[in-house]
Amino acid sequence: MENRPFNDIPAQVNQTFLETGDALVALAARTAQVDRVVTEAAYSLLLADSGAPFGPGIAVLAVGGYGRRQLFPYSDIDLLLLYESERLAQEGKSRIAAFLQHLWDSGLRVSHSVRTVTECTEVHEQNTELNISLLDQRYLAGDRGLYAALAEKLPRFLSANRDPLMRNLARLTRERHAKFADTFYHLEPNIKETPGSLRDFQLLCWFEQLRGAPDGSQSPELQDGFNFLARLRCHLHCQAGRDHNVLTFDAQDALAASGDAAGLMRTYYRHARAIHHSALRSLDSFDAQSSRLLSQFRDWRSRLSNSEFSVHRERAHLRAPQLMDSDPEMVLRLFEFVGRHGIRLSFEAEQQIAARLGRLREYFSTPRPVWPALSTILALPHAPLAVRAMHDAGVLTAVFPELDAIEFLVIRDFFHRYTVDEHTLVAIRNLCAVEGAYADLLAEVTWPAVLLFAVLFHDSGKAYPEKGHVDGSLSLAESAMRRIQMPAADRETVFFLIRCHLDLSAAMQSRDVFDPQTIRSMAAQVETVERLKALTLLTYADISAVNPSVMTPWRAEHLWQFYLMVYNELTRELETDRIEALPAGPPERVEFLKGFPMRYLRTRTNEEIDGHMALEQRSRAKGFAVDVRQTESAWQVTLVAGDRPGLFASVAGTLSSFGLNILRAEAFANRRGMVLDTFAFADPLRNLELNPSEVDRLRSTLERVLAGKADVKALLRNRPKPVLPSRKARIAGRVSFNSEASASATLIEIVAEDRPGLLYDMASAISSNGGNIEVVLIDTQAHKAIDVFYVTTGGRKLDPQKQQAIGDALRKVCQPV
Repeated sequence: MENRPFNDIPAQVNQTFLETGDALVALAARTAQVDRVVTEAAYSLLLADSGAPFGPGIAVLAVGGYGRRQLFPYSDIDLLLLYESERLAQEGKSRIAAFLQHLWDSGLRVSHSVRTVTECTEVHEQNTELNISLLDQRYLAGDRGLYAALAEKLPRFLSANRDPLMRNLARLTRERHAKFADTFYHLEPNIKETPGSLRDFQLLCWFEQLRGAPDGSQSPELQDGFNFLARLRCHLHCQAGRDHNVLTFDAQDALAASGDAAGLMRTYYRHARAIHHSALRSLDSFDAQSSRLLSQFRDWRSRLSNSEFSVHRERAHLRAPQLMDSDPEMVLRLFEFVGRHGIRLSFEAEQQIAARLGRLREYFSTPRPVWPALSTILALPHAPLAVRAMHDAGVLTAVFPELDAIEFLVIRDFFHRYTVDEHTLVAIRNLCAVEGAYADLLAEVTWPAVLLFAVLFHDSGKAYPEKGHVDGSLSLAESAMRRIQMPAADRETVFFLIRCHLDLSAAMQSRDVFDPQTIRSMAAQVETVERLKALTLLTYADISAVNPSVMTPWRAEHLWQFYLMVYNELTRELETDRIEALPAGPPERVEFLKGFPMRYLRTRTNEEIDGHMALEQRSRAKGFAVDVRQTESAWQVTLVAGDRPGLFASVAGTLSSFGLNILRAEAFANRRGMVLDTFAFADPLRNLELNPSEVDRLRSTLERVLAGKADVKALLRNRPKPVLPSRKARIAGRVSFNSEASASATLIEIVAEDRPGLLYDMASAISSNGGNIEVVLIDTQAHKAIDVFYVTTGGRKLDPQKQQAIGDALRKVCQPV
């Protein structure tokens, strides 16, 4: 058979789609084209048998998206090769291989399975996808009698095994949702897999089919959502020339009509919300009907019902929804019920509220004393559930129209994962779910409702960039607090928390938090221990809500240490402020410590100092010594060596060559010219943890670098190049100097596009121009590096000439590659 390339067919479909914009026509057209290629190959290579091209005992079926005629331009082709017996399948292996090879050579990406009728009518617990794909099976070629046998048995099989199939499908769906943090509010969503995506729409269709609806049809609203998502996916495939389904910022700009990317995303989120909401409702309905244990639990939970609200199937219902017309504050009591008992709102209650949102918005727009009811909700055990339920039902913006503008709001900083409204809800959830020392701190807060209110409004000003993030949030919060008649003292606390909600994280990123001046400055700013506790918790919640991986153990510990130091500054007695001229202790310890800055004593325990002394003792043999170990929150390298230019840069470059992310670095020198450097770093791929020999290799490489036997630049060349950010995310390097923030050093603050070896290049630029690095603070946000160097020269701050020389060198290495 002549092998005719299929690669030009997607291009034809793409052109038709781009001309018409009709995704459904494009899907049907590609399906028809693939049908012709597959059936021709099937009859020529798979089914021909001694001149009789009918393939007795063999049939070719389209399944999955191909089976339901929804082939996107570069989607996989899902085939089921149906055989009468396993023996026949074994005998036909060579034919199957030739058939599949031809399809691949034709440009089709094929996914196939080989099954008998019996295997198709068995529940496969570990391969639910096979069972579900048969819901969309479609005959293509081969033995019609064999296909008829399957078509006869399949409906009975699906009916008899509906519950286990739906249970497996529900499990897979919840696992998929969990991979995306159970939210559709992603800034760059995967429109095939994210909650509210095409996969959720298909879940609804499959559930309907399993319940007996032959076509799995959906409501016009959901069908509109499918059509919109299908158009987006077709566009993404056309742009990429492959099966690409992530709606990136670049893709949003390219697809947005008249450049209105924000409008495009608002439309996306509206459709995704409708599909996700329906998917959750379908999942919950199945769960409620399928579990006897849950039924018994529901009976117990139903005792929580009262005169206004009932509990049925683990959902809160309104007994008399019409009462909201005369008593709008009944809706707040409903969410208090949700927050007190942890019971989600019923879909009927959501619909009943939705029908009255206009009246509710009008009622709450008039100043009235609703803070007592709201503060009760915010102080309850399940406050995050209540606030999210208010948001999903539209009540949150009915009470606080100031939050309207952040709904579905996308802020592109290439670091946040969620829309602004979702970030806020995640921050509230994370705040109420803190553990360990942070949980103890939350228990000590005397006004948790005020704290949660501040979290609710802390980013509301992002919708008005002309006012500034913080100032805009303060203005909106003031309007809301005045209308709900919040007491003046609570308002002042909210003002403080919103005004300062970035300050702790900014200090962690750009200041040496062990510097007494930094600690004193922060203590003077917060003024009281109560405010410090609340601000620390808000900072934790805000950082952890950026994306699921940003609040690393190292960052959580760093924030906690800063909190403790500021707390001690606020509570210490005057006598504890005295600094002795020379530290007391054994003579060898005093000798070791001579020349170290006092901050070394403040930031190191006695055990750590003993370890450093032992390391210094080891260094006398070779002139250097290296220690690599894993701590509770990060990995750490400590080295002792004689001082020389470029030492710090060499170690930084070596760590970078291993793919390690440096979190913090410090450099100390004593009067004898001995340097003690410490680097805290993360191992994102867990190479050191999973391969203990890599720890030895890292230590050995560091020793070779310190001995001058290894070239750091050569090591860095072997590190894989990173994926560059999209063209609109490129970051221009910025370098600034600050000689006022520290009593002993000049701060060099650098913002640059992150890349392997950047820290090495920056440290080299500083040291080669006569700068002595005392402390380095490293922070990375997506592709942005935010680093601060504490630098001296000759034991003093940098003079203007030295700043100019170092600044020029740094600007050269900080420009985007």
